[in-house]
Amino acid sequence: MLKKPYIIAAAMVVAAVGLFLAFPSSNGLAVSVSKRMRAEQLWKTSGHADKTGEPFRHWDVDGQIPASCAKCHSTHGYKDYLGVDGSTPGVVDKAAALGTTVECDVCHIDKERGILRKNPSVVFPSGVTINNLGPEGLCMECHQGRASKPTVDAKITSAGVPDDDTPSTKLSFQNIHYFAAAASQFGTFVKGGYEYAGRTYDGRFAHITGYNACNTCHNPHSLEVNLKACNTCHVGVKDPKDIRYVGSQVDYDGDGDISEGMYYEIQDIMPKELDAVQRYARTVVGTPIAYDPNANPYWFIDTNGNGAADPDEAVSTNSYNAFTARLLKAAYNYQVAKKDPNCFAHNGKYIIELLYDSIEDLNAKLAVPTDLTEMSRGDEGHFNGSGEPWRHWDVEGQVPASCSRCHSATGLAYYLENGKTQAEPISNGMLCTTCHTSPPALRPSPVVTFPSGLTANLNDASNLCMNCHQGRESKASMDATIAAKPGGPFSFKNVHYFAAAAVFLGAEVKVGYEFSGKVYSGRQPFANHGGRFNTCVQCHMSSAVVHEEHNWTMRAHNVAEPLKENCVLCHGNDISQPAKGADPEKFDFEKIRPANIPDYDADGNTKESLKDEIAGLENSLFAQMQEYSSNNLGAMILYSPTAYPYWFKDLNGNGILDPEEAVSTNGFPMDAKLLRTTFNFQLSKKEPHGFIHNARYVAQLLVDSIQNLGGDVGKYTWR
Repeated sequence: MLKKPYIIAAAMVVAAVGLFLAFPSSNGLAVSVSKRMRAEQLWKTSGHADKTGEPFRHWDVDGQIPASCAKCHSTHGYKDYLGVDGSTPGVVDKAAALGTTVECDVCHIDKERGILRKNPSVVFPSGVTINNLGPEGLCMECHQGRASKPTVDAKITSAGVPDDDTPSTKLSFQNIHYFAAAASQFGTFVKGGYEYAGRTYDGRFAHITGYNACNTCHNPHSLEVNLKACNTCHVGVKDPKDIRYVGSQVDYDGDGDISEGMYYEIQDIMPKELDAVQRYARTVVGTPIAYDPNANPYWFIDTNGNGAADPDEAVSTNSYNAFTARLLKAAYNYQVAKKDPNCFAHNGKYIIELLYDSIEDLNAKLAVPTDLTEMSRGDEGHFNGSGEPWRHWDVEGQVPASCSRCHSATGLAYYLENGKTQAEPISNGMLCTTCHTSPPALRPSPVVTFPSGLTANLNDASNLCMNCHQGRESKASMDATIAAKPGGPFSFKNVHYFAAAAVFLGAEVKVGYEFSGKVYSGRQPFANHGGRFNTCVQCHMSSAVVHEEHNWTMRAHNVAEPLKENCVLCHGNDISQPAKGADPEKFDFEKIRPANIPDYDADGNTKESLKDEIAGLENSLFAQMQEYSSNNLGAMILYSPTAYPYWFKDLNGNGILDPEEAVSTNGFPMDAKLLRTTFNFQLSKKEPHGFIHNARYVAQLLVDSIQNLGGDVGKYTWR
């Protein structure tokens, strides 16, 4: 049995107790008496049935529950909101009588038959409507909170404060309300937290199929979490607080422990945010602040400066009256985390992002900022739900077929099973089922077709990786573009991002623009890699190995970088210590320079890292492109790694990409020569670890691109 805090918080995601009887009759006959009685007994143990609880007794003195509160604090009010009492749906028309809780007919049309009400869409406080819901829609009507980012912004605007740091008595605390589980779960989709400008946030927390709704994790009557089901994947877990998300291999709270449950990560960050709030109030605003989670309005003037809301301070007449916009935002986010006690399970990473960003924003004005260096805001790569690769389609509402294979949790599986793609739901990153049919069983991917039409097979799970890390263009598609319009001009064609597998394989799959009459490297540099670490999973997902044995075992699924313990079996720390046997803690991938590497950029420096060798060639090619474009195409070409379509005209001739020039309408019109070379330059830039995956192939493409534009390449004798 879960303890009472879980039962109460369950109300959070589950929302209206009844959801569905869980024992509905498929033939329309009445549910058996024993099952109905069992459901009613379970309901009586829940917070929804607690007639003595504050959520149902708060208005005893008033004699009725006001319309603004009745929907979630009475059966009468909920039915009024749904319109099942004959009133207008979507609004509570009148105050509700005392004496009810959240009873059977809130969720059931006919409890005798177990027939549920339908509520397929829910409007959140932000004004966002979530559609296509099942029974969980009934829960979400109440467990959504009563405020959001737009609410906070509106309050700040109404107060008329001139900037973020001017206190105003017109600014009072904005409370999200209680057990806003649905707001946590849907994250940035409904903007229950205060999301800072320039930041992106996790969307709906995606769990495995079958456990993505309130009623699939919680018993719809008792509201308890089904821990037995949790143990299917989270083996041996006896308390949900100990569960850590798959792929969460970063240290969110900076305490050095990346095995603790998400609950403990959040609990360690919250005091840091509270400390930042209090130091800001004391040193910037000049009016100390204290917090009490049980006394409305929660934030009070700390009259004695001891950092605590003492009994004589935690009274409404002493409510904090010197909020600034900056302080209000951070205080709101602290409350969002506090008042969803099970936010760690509903969408822990969204809450971590809110807390981290609140601290970071307060740091901008603190003389001694909170140290964030050991903390992490979010995961990397495949599990970074707040990252652009997963958030790009939030406005559209789904990931289109052309992108879904690699940018949704379900797209790769569909592609492997059907040989084509389709539009897929937006996700927060990968799921176990992206690559596994059922862990540890992997999805079969025997051979991978690259954009060039060529195929490759690494004979292990790396084939799954190669389905996405292959780019989206190639020499073949470039030639087709040029042939279709020989005279140009051409718009830039982007290889896409992190085409690591295509660069690794080099000439075998021809992702780069390989010029006629030239010979290019395949994966030959890795064929002599000691017979080991020759595939994606062997480098990125293997545990430390014994030198004499080629014994790879899977480790973390967050593949940010290979295990340094493996690399120092042969490599030194950096170019100053090329010998093997280095200290893994000091090893730096970006400083590596294996023996016998030529002077790729021909600058005479044979002591610089491989990364710097490639960077030197990129710089030389860029200079050649600018000279060529100025002399032949009427304007100098400029580059931005972050502004689409990356290549722009220098309108004012200052050699600098100014903000008004870095816009899509100013994209550079290219001829065929420039199109080929910009493609290769972007390939090098957007495969930031090409210097490790296949430095020789990248170097060949860059040097030949220089020559294509008329540059002198005689000094590149290694070519």
